[in-house]
Amino acid sequence: MSSVNLTSLVEKNRLVLEEIARESGVEFNKCYQCGKCTAGCPVAFAMDKTPREIMRLLQLSMAEEALKSHTIWLCASCQTCSVRCPREVDIAAVMESVRIMAKKKGYIAEKNMDLFHDIFLKSVEANGRVHELGLILGFNLQSGQPLKDAQYGLPMVTRGKLAILPHKSNGQDEVKKIFDNVRKRGGKG
Repeated sequence: MSSVNLTSLVEKNRLVLEEIARESGVEFNKCYQCGKCTAGCPVAFAMDKTPREIMRLLQLSMAEEALKSHTIWLCASCQTCSVRCPREVDIAAVMESVRIMAKKKGYIAEKNMDLFHDIFLKSVEANGRVHELGLILGFNLQSGQPLKDAQYGLPMVTRGKLAILPHKSNGQDEVKKIFDNVRKRGGKG
């Protein structure tokens, strides 16, 4: 096992860590590593680093490892981790901030992860919620795999599992305002 010089890591990653902390509004050292976030995470099984481990990497100034992690792209932003945290650390906000920083720095875990994320957000903004069929079709077309999963589409539509047209959400105007506010604050939205 190799040694890690924490002093040089702190200096090297100081600006990145400060920006992640500012964007998320979270003090990384509030987390005392209890693991409740990971225990409640519905997608932890698929992550290369658990939410607890991402928080620990940030505490240790190992920002580059967090930025390169697949975890930040797999996070469903469901807020389960944040709700379960006994220290009220908004881990979901940290994950989003790390994901934004990873995009800025060009750390994309897999070539189409950011594409999926962007199409998902556009669907939510347009409809007030995600339109699953539109998300699948948009992603498959833009990623150059137009017929991927086609064999599942028709059976799911005929069984009522996928709607052909998007459902309009009652809170669609509020969702649009959220996206507009993010853009006003300088976010991509």
